[in-house]
Amino acid sequence: MSTQPPTLDEIRDWPATVGIPEAARAIGVSKTCLYDLVKQGKAPVAVLSFGARHRIVTASLVRLLEAA
Repeated sequence: MSTQPPTLDEIRDWPATVGIPEAARAIGVSKTCLYDLVKQGKAPVAVLSFGARHRIVTASLVRLLEAA
């Protein structure tokens, strides 16, 4: 896995949902930080939760990064 954040065009090509590690890298925060935000209900992106498992909606990542 690259240490460079993905480009917006690369993110647009991602599947409909991604894991927290990928989403965190895309928005430039640690995965621990994003996990904490998800648990607090304060994530800046749409989260789908399945019990203890969480997926981030890629379209919400794109919207967040386009607005930045």
